[in-house]
Amino acid sequence: MADRPGGRATAAPPWVLAVAAMFSVQLGSALSMPLISQVGPAGTAWLRLTAGALIFVVIARPPIRQIARRDVPALVALGVTTGLMTMTFLAAIERIPLGTSVAIEFLGPLTVAALRSHSRQALIWPALALIGVVLLTQPWRGDINLAGVGFAVAAGAGWASYILLTQHIGDRFTGTTGLSITMPIAAATAAVAGLPQAWGHITPGILAAAVGLAILLPVLPFALEMAALRRITPAAFGTLMALEPAIGATLGLVVLHQQPAAVQIVGILLVVMAGAAAQRDGQRISRNS
Repeated sequence: MADRPGGRATAAPPWVLAVAAMFSVQLGSALSMPLISQVGPAGTAWLRLTAGALIFVVIARPPIRQIARRDVPALVALGVTTGLMTMTFLAAIERIPLGTSVAIEFLGPLTVAALRSHSRQALIWPALALIGVVLLTQPWRGDINLAGVGFAVAAGAGWASYILLTQHIGDRFTGTTGLSITMPIAAATAAVAGLPQAWGHITPGILAAAVGLAILLPVLPFALEMAALRRITPAAFGTLMALEPAIGATLGLVVLHQQPAAVQIVGILLVVMAGAAAQRDGQRISRNS
């Protein structure tokens, strides 16, 4: 970091914080693989969400008295959506490469951003991203994992719903306050499938891993996003978020040794280009859970 006159260090540039948030999200996903092999994707989701819920409850006590009856359906829907999104994404990366999973999931928020632009031309970008996804999955090879793709599509639908629900209740509950309410609901949702899957396999080491993964996602990304958004426009932040499929593919290669073919690299670039272009109208693509 550069130094200000007088020896005081300047804060990290906001784009660094945004990229660090995405890196934390995808690193958390990549490092979840050993836990998935031990307690399954649903079990991993349940443990990670439970640890995250406990952390957010400690950071910001749930404002129970501020919850009006009209808020309950949206809060429950957001918590359930978060739980399902986490489970389906982990189920996807169990079956298909991380970069491919992220690219498919990215179609959800990308479509939301394009539709909100109120421009027919903006629909070009989800179509371009879809071409990229086809290059990534290479269905012509005949060995496509349909279950993995299906779970990634479901996670993308969950991400899109997450954005809509978050903005719906954003005026009432923001930041850690909202997460302290919705994360326990997400953990309870994941427990339905995750508790039976993980039961009998939980050890102190697995619990420690779950806490570490919860810090990588959602605690650290949320803090970094909040810091970045104080000094960067939502449109610029959304453009940076388009890098997430590329970051996922890179960590898939480095951490999980998932080597993409040349045509798959082209597919990832198409998804990144589409995501960046979709932000020109100022719509933000975001995920904090």
